[in-house]
Amino acid sequence: MTKAYRGRFAPSPTGPLHAGSLVAALASWLDARAHGGRWIVRIEDVDTPRCVPGTDRLILRQLATCGLVSDEPEVWQSERGDLYQQALNQLVASGRAYPCGCSRKDVEAALHATGLGRERHHAAVYPGTCRPERGGLQGKPARAWRFRLDDGHAELRWTDRRLGPQSQNLRAEVGDFILKRADGLWAYQLAVVVDDAAQGITHVVRGEDLADNTPRQIALQQALGLPLPDYLHTPLVLGTNGEKLSKQNGAQALDLSEPVLALHRAAASLGLPVVPGSVSEALGAWMAQWSERLSLCAHP
Repeated sequence: MTKAYRGRFAPSPTGPLHAGSLVAALASWLDARAHGGRWIVRIEDVDTPRCVPGTDRLILRQLATCGLVSDEPEVWQSERGDLYQQALNQLVASGRAYPCGCSRKDVEAALHATGLGRERHHAAVYPGTCRPERGGLQGKPARAWRFRLDDGHAELRWTDRRLGPQSQNLRAEVGDFILKRADGLWAYQLAVVVDDAAQGITHVVRGEDLADNTPRQIALQQALGLPLPDYLHTPLVLGTNGEKLSKQNGAQALDLSEPVLALHRAAASLGLPVVPGSVSEALGAWMAQWSERLSLCAHP
């Protein structure tokens, strides 16, 4: 028997939901309903300096206005630090995590010394300066904790339900990534992996902009002995400038004066048709169509 479906929508309260957020929320809700599963909302407020007070409750009200209500009590990442520490302790004990004393300037300097540098608009690939086999901290105070990639991460492969076969060379494209930041805050990658496992999440449906996080999360799941969810990354909603809508580039908050219209715009991004009627009628019709898609995929 397959494990009962448990999906989630996990917004960050750095601003209200925008059009792109609603696409991911609607897709994850429809996927859960079409599978006869549970849909859970998790507030990802682990990056507390970027969170706007009161936005978490606003987001929950926005979702409810669109008929999208969590099947279980919502959880906040900011209250789950003990779980993240337990996971870090496990990784340290197994030799998969180590302390790092490098600042961003140190990383840039180390890359420059090797002639690699950093590609524009891309995060610097950590060169492994503080790895234990390279001498560790060498007298520097620990600033952060990093995940130690191994040879098996030279090419990590997975299959996305929409995008198909995917791969990434974590060692070449990412390097040993941060688990706990220099400011003491937990990194997104560790928090989301721990939370998905703790909540029994079997299916992750989220925006395509998060697809390149998947290999790092799979690497952590494997290192921690956790189950791997199925992944589906939804199409991005682009602004008039051709860039994806995001809170960082000033995406406008959802206009929910007519929630059915907002839902129809989100549904159109998912290839779903206009459905006359109320919010509940539209959601019911789209759920039936999503179920039909699942059936066709299962029986081509």
